Amino acid sequence: MCFRKLMGLGIALAVATMASAARAEIVLEVDLSTPNQITISSTTGLSAATISGSDNIGFYLANIFGAPGTGLSDTLVSGNLTHFNNTSDNSPDLFRFSNNAGLNVFSYTNDANSTFTAGTRAFTGSGTWNIAALTYTELLGGSVSGNVYFPADQDVDISTATLIGQYRVIPEPTSLALLGTGVCITLARKRR
Repeated sequence: MCFRKLMGLGIALAVATMASAARAEIVLEVDLSTPNQITISSTTGLSAATISGSDNIGFYLANIFGAPGTGLSDTLVSGNLTHFNNTSDNSPDLFRFSNNAGLNVFSYTNDANSTFTAGTRAFTGSGTWNIAALTYTELLGGSVSGNVYFPADQDVDISTATLIGQYRVIPEPTSLALLGTGVCITLARKRR
């Protein structure tokens, strides 16, 4: 009897968590259409929660790589991506702990704290980074959507971080692979 109540409570909690995540809006779009480059852009999506914290920890795109892998080397090409409530310092940076499946964005505001407000736009601007070929390949094999958490800079932080919204990859990596295959076939036919 006690076991059944616990199971029922666990199922109810899981359903509530999934429903909460399902209501979260898409707040970031990730563009992987240029080889060895990633662009993360804000949408008009609204923050799912109110929270403040340090941009030195930043926000986290969970499972964007799909699986744990290597670290990350990046060079900012251009960027003014920041929280909607904050002023950009035009220097957002990327970070990935080795053996983590997510991507951390940090150091993007001059303000003492980064602040999200539930029901208001979550982010503004965009950032573009050059990344290593291996990192790009790992991103192409990753998720096409997922959750954005704050403050968090690695997988283990998710349990104490707050869900802000969701990200989506555009175009989807499978679309890029098909496009690349089509280009290769076209080039091969032209050579003949």
